[in-house]
Amino acid sequence: MQTAVFPRMHVSLYVSNLAATVSFYDAFFRQPAAKIRPGYAKYVLDQPSLIISFVENADRVQSHFGHLGFQVETVAELDERLTAARAAGLVQREEVGTSCCYAKQDKFWVNDPDGVEWEVYYFHEDAEFNDPRYQAEAAGSSQCCIAPAAQALLAPLAEEALTTAPMAFQLDTVAACAPCCSPGGVCC
Repeated sequence: MQTAVFPRMHVSLYVSNLAATVSFYDAFFRQPAAKIRPGYAKYVLDQPSLIISFVENADRVQSHFGHLGFQVETVAELDERLTAARAAGLVQREEVGTSCCYAKQDKFWVNDPDGVEWEVYYFHEDAEFNDPRYQAEAAGSSQCCIAPAAQALLAPLAEEALTTAPMAFQLDTVAACAPCCSPGGVCC
């Protein structure tokens, strides 16, 4: 193992089936969990520098927070991770040379057993526009940087948030947000 980079991020997610989650993340992270206890598993990753834990509690599983992801350093590393994810049958979607969130990227997406989406991407350069596909989706209330399966799940939640959730930002912030974002939606 390499020396961990600090500070490093910690994420904890609720899951409905710990065994299925561990099986998925062993394949996706390409290493076994550092700790497994009844109803709990933890991975300590060096690349990306992350501690992620999973707590089995089906009643608390929520999929409307957006997505998780990490940027890789080289195209070769992206290709290596993509090859491993393909071999494990995890890849949901691939994008090459897309301009999402005003950045030219190559990426792929995976979904864990509870629908949590992960984006693994290589950043080429900033872009002055979003891919026209994302512009068209934004007009139809979809969000960029979200795989289609999650968009279908999020649509009713976004509508409910518009009418019931307190605002965490000024309305003028929404106008300044990238066109791929929508009120109640997910900004990149």
